[in-house]
Amino acid sequence: MKYLLVLFGLLIISCEESTSVRTLQGNALGTTYSLQYFSEDVDIQSSKIDSLLKVINTSMSTYIDDSDISKINSGNASISVDSHFQKVFKDSKRIFKDTDAYFDPSVGFLVNAYGFGPGGYSESVTEQDIDSLYQYVGFDKIQLTEENTITSTTSHLYLDFNAIAKGYTVDVFGDYLESKGLENYLVEIGGEVKVSGKNLDNTKPWKIGIEMPLEDGSRELKYGVNLYDESLATSGNYRKFRIDEETGQKYVHTINPKTGKSQKTDILSASVIAQTCADADAYATAFMAMGFEKSMNFLYSNESLKVVFIYSDKEGNQKTYISDELKDSIEKF
Repeated sequence: MKYLLVLFGLLIISCEESTSVRTLQGNALGTTYSLQYFSEDVDIQSSKIDSLLKVINTSMSTYIDDSDISKINSGNASISVDSHFQKVFKDSKRIFKDTDAYFDPSVGFLVNAYGFGPGGYSESVTEQDIDSLYQYVGFDKIQLTEENTITSTTSHLYLDFNAIAKGYTVDVFGDYLESKGLENYLVEIGGEVKVSGKNLDNTKPWKIGIEMPLEDGSRELKYGVNLYDESLATSGNYRKFRIDEETGQKYVHTINPKTGKSQKTDILSASVIAQTCADADAYATAFMAMGFEKSMNFLYSNESLKVVFIYSDKEGNQKTYISDELKDSIEKF
């Protein structure tokens, strides 16, 4: 058995490569991607994947100055956004409302201020800075018009879809593989995963590993979970954080839309299984901001989601919550 290590708390667990499995790997969205699929005659070309990535980046990458989202964030209200942008915007609206605004792509100004955006940050963040920027937060203030332009009731906006776009791109890759008639595949981008069918090397479900959150940056496999035509995404502050050089203050990448602050909660790692990777990606981000108690209350009335939460209890002990629906398909290492 070999282990293919990927980012943000996930390991893809697979057997040695067979004659019928095909793999494709490359760079995407500031990280890496991996496709594994079973076929005797279909050969997916990297040039096609690169073309899909180019379209998505041109639409929604805040790291590209002339992307549609960058133009909109710069104040250009005339941009008519493409179908990718429309889908992510509408999905984001749904999840924004569903999570009582704990998932909010309008926090882009704050993401940048804390040093997690394309420009970085080299000075201390003050309360005054945050208060000044927080007035522009609120996805309910931003609308998609019938002409597919973006409007806002505030004088400035900065949309940041990075907490859903990676998962959405995984879905786009999966849709493309299915358009080629492929039924057994795994798509992974930076740790976000979508699977279909089985791993035909062993005729078993695809198994994905979930890591233990370790502050020192080392990796330790904690769980393996079988996926059945599902997607899995993980969010955690234990890897993506910034230390202010002047003050020594540690800032985590999770921004609480309710306060505008870079705040750790008692959830160390949130892994979410959903039908689409976009949903799994966005809900994992929301749960990190909600914390354990609010997340559990949410799940009581949203049974379509399955989760693995690694969290700290009130005494600081590390605990794990696993959805009942996963109990038969997960194993501890």
